[in-house]
Amino acid sequence: MWDSHKKAFKNYLNLELGLSKNSIEAYLDDVEKLALFSHDRLNRAAPEKLQKRDLEAFTAWIVELGLSATTQARIISGIKAFYRYLTLEDAIDEDPTSLLEAPKLGRKLPDTLSHNEIEDMLASIDRSTDLGERNRAILQVMYACGLRVSETVGLLISNLHLDEGYIRVIGKGNKERLIPIHEEASKAILLYKDLVRVKTEPQKGHEDILFLNQRGKQLSRVMIFYVIKDLAEKAGIRKNISPHTLRHSFATELVENGADLRAVQEMLGHASITTTEVYTHLDRSYLRETVLNFHPLYKS
Repeated sequence: MWDSHKKAFKNYLNLELGLSKNSIEAYLDDVEKLALFSHDRLNRAAPEKLQKRDLEAFTAWIVELGLSATTQARIISGIKAFYRYLTLEDAIDEDPTSLLEAPKLGRKLPDTLSHNEIEDMLASIDRSTDLGERNRAILQVMYACGLRVSETVGLLISNLHLDEGYIRVIGKGNKERLIPIHEEASKAILLYKDLVRVKTEPQKGHEDILFLNQRGKQLSRVMIFYVIKDLAEKAGIRKNISPHTLRHSFATELVENGADLRAVQEMLGHASITTTEVYTHLDRSYLRETVLNFHPLYKS
């Protein structure tokens, strides 16, 4: 029942609302999260059977997953849109999301991972399995390059320029950027691509996608989330971890070790430097140290 509703919802978003491909994909990912929750926790209840208490349990679940308040609010907004659609189609009589509250958005930023914690996550991977080698490459490239989840799942083999030491990434707004890549991440990619990926026949349209699932198709963003969450748990890390944490850690370490903020902005693909400043959560002590070291008044 979920599949038929999701397919019809996709057509509604595309034909009735005229949303972009990325927006539609985001809405469907939100609904997929609710479907997974229903499968795991609610005995596979169909969407029209879910009550307000079930959806409140779902909101508590996404909090447990460690998603940021902004991401939680977006997911809940997507679920509300899905149920408004079901109401319009007379699939349900009352909208159970009408009184569902989204988290209050604040400026609190997610946890970061230290380099040692990343090493612990890498060490927790069982490299004797094909999935282990794939997941190791995913973790390496996300941490080394600060990629978004969407950029990771959409990474193309034809955009790997590992001999030259960089990758080409297609980010938000279909904007391309070049990102330097560390040799360790390059090695992890090559091991996966040359020894593991070759065992899977890519499905039509997925031939150039780097990271494939076992059916030869592009990974979903939800799957990347589960991979990162699982590795953190195996490494004994008790922080609220998500794929976004790797990107945040990438930016934080660069800035706190003296990288130019404009260069970090370029590598992250931020349209505004203000976004980068918030992203790197520069603390007061770091800002004070920067002024003391570099302002000519203090030098004199």
